Amino acid sequence: MKFIFNDPTFSLQLLRTIGETYYKCADIGECISTAYRVKEGDFESWYEEWLKTAKRIHQYAEDCLAKNHLTSAKEAYLRASNYYRASGFLLIEPDDPRVLTTLDLSKDCFKKATSLFTYLVEPIQIPYEGTSLPGYFYHAVRGKINQDRKQIDQQQQQLGDNKNTNSNINKNTTTTYPTLIVIGGFDSTLEELYASAAAAAVERGYNCLTFEGPGQGEVIYKKNLPFRYDWEKVVTPISDFVISNQNEFNVDPKRIALMGISMGGYLAARAVAFEPRISAGVLYNGVYDGYDAIQTSFPKELLDALNTGNSEFVNTTLTNLMESDPNVKFNMKHGMRTTGTNSPYELIIGAKNYSVKDILKDIKIPTLVLDAEKEDSFPGQSKKVYDGLVSLPPESKKYILFTEEEGAEEHCQTGALAITHQRVFDWLDEMLNDNS
Repeated sequence: MKFIFNDPTFSLQLLRTIGETYYKCADIGECISTAYRVKEGDFESWYEEWLKTAKRIHQYAEDCLAKNHLTSAKEAYLRASNYYRASGFLLIEPDDPRVLTTLDLSKDCFKKATSLFTYLVEPIQIPYEGTSLPGYFYHAVRGKINQDRKQIDQQQQQLGDNKNTNSNINKNTTTTYPTLIVIGGFDSTLEELYASAAAAAVERGYNCLTFEGPGQGEVIYKKNLPFRYDWEKVVTPISDFVISNQNEFNVDPKRIALMGISMGGYLAARAVAFEPRISAGVLYNGVYDGYDAIQTSFPKELLDALNTGNSEFVNTTLTNLMESDPNVKFNMKHGMRTTGTNSPYELIIGAKNYSVKDILKDIKIPTLVLDAEKEDSFPGQSKKVYDGLVSLPPESKKYILFTEEEGAEEHCQTGALAITHQRVFDWLDEMLNDNS
């Protein structure tokens, strides 16, 4: 699918940004007008134009909040958060201060938006190996009110316009709910997971926990914790956190699902093979082997150099390719930063650790594997993952291929949140209700 741009990186990232319109985190006209101002293939132009749009919408949000137009403010903060994320996306030099600036602005806008939600969204810090991982816990109970809303209530009272009808609702309830834990991927952020999963989860009566782990968002850029292949050691502390707070969060411990998006499909598969407290897994999409995926588009001479350990040839070739191919440039630069590697060769060889070939047989819980007809990041790998689930009976595993006709053929069904969430949550309802 080519959208405005001919370059696949720019096209997909525009589709990724505008796709969040479905949950009011973007607007079509704003995205298209921004895209038409971007010089194709120019990372600086992408940054500058999305930043202009983000700043304008951010100001709308501030103006609306000052005048007590709370719904308008909430929606503008959500859009600004997404546009700041898009602006910083192609800033790939690790010492570029604008990376942290756009990251912080995106996070700040999102936090302000969630303070205006009509249900409870709690910022959380999850204990992890002597530090903590940032996250959000979205409560399933409709009508719960965020504690931050107390300040808004006071502001409304001062203005003589206290329309909040939810402030006296008791947070405590004896009802428990299914809970979805969501793992992002190679380049996702905590805030983006709202549109990717949390909004749909809460609408369907699920709690949802989103977080950033090693290699992602502020965990890599502020805490300098790179990706790790043994992701069960990340999910186990997350599960500990959920279970230890199950009464406070109204969690049904028998109905906890784990979803991994993009590269998160690998991370989630790894986790559910080892974490016994997860009841169902969604691999969105399936990732079988990271090293195989990276090699997919490489010419024979580059593959030969990798296989013979010719690091100099690999590094020189890929450095040259980065000058002409935005996709290679982003993947190499971002990959080295988030994995803590120092060269393209080291990055690619390190990908050999990211494989589920030998652990799929250990997955014993119901598992849904998604795939896309034009998948280009992990082509053909979802089906390999599904076929490798040999310990599951047919009724406990499902493979869904999204098609071009459905407008859902891109990597992770980018731009097709409606049909994706319909199929994911309908399946989860069926699996978790069976386990209740």
